[in-house]
Amino acid sequence: MTKIALIKGSTRTPSVGTDIADWIHNILKPETTDTLQIERLDIADFNLPVYDEPVVPAMVTALKQFTKDHSRKWSAAIASFQGYIFVIPEYNLGLAGGTKNAIDYLYREWPGKPVAIISYGAKGGSNASQQLSESLRVVMKMEVMATSVLLPFAPGPDVLSAINEGALGKDSRKAWEADGKKEEVLQAWKELKEALEQPK
Repeated sequence: MTKIALIKGSTRTPSVGTDIADWIHNILKPETTDTLQIERLDIADFNLPVYDEPVVPAMVTALKQFTKDHSRKWSAAIASFQGYIFVIPEYNLGLAGGTKNAIDYLYREWPGKPVAIISYGAKGGSNASQQLSESLRVVMKMEVMATSVLLPFAPGPDVLSAINEGALGKDSRKAWEADGKKEEVLQAWKELKEALEQPK
């Protein structure tokens, strides 16, 4: 069984990331098979503090093991997947701190694995997407998919409902459908599948 994690990066409450991850999951569920599955993973569920281990992540196993339960649980969860789709917000023109902290907790779990990035925000989250792509590709040695999906909120009430209520507005959903965002999500999934099929 090959498993791909659909990871919600936002740790806010409320978080529109939940609705967006739902939207993406509904697109991808029909594409799964008996041997290729997608599973939801929410960074917020792990309650990760700012990194608090005495060992540098790259040196885990070489020098010491993780000492905290939250680190061990997060490590085990990420290690159980063969590929990843990150669904991330953009905050203040950059990658959210909670997302970056969760990634930086680990090292040996990431290298060589394929990853797709889907970002959202008032303008689609392009800065956050680029920052995450560089971090995963250069530092974590992951294979970042060529298709990065940017999901901008429709202007007006949709932005406020996303920020204040954690709800994805109907105008944004309609705009994404009209702008071919569903097809972009499917393209990223196709690239991810092809990467997993390549001999390592």
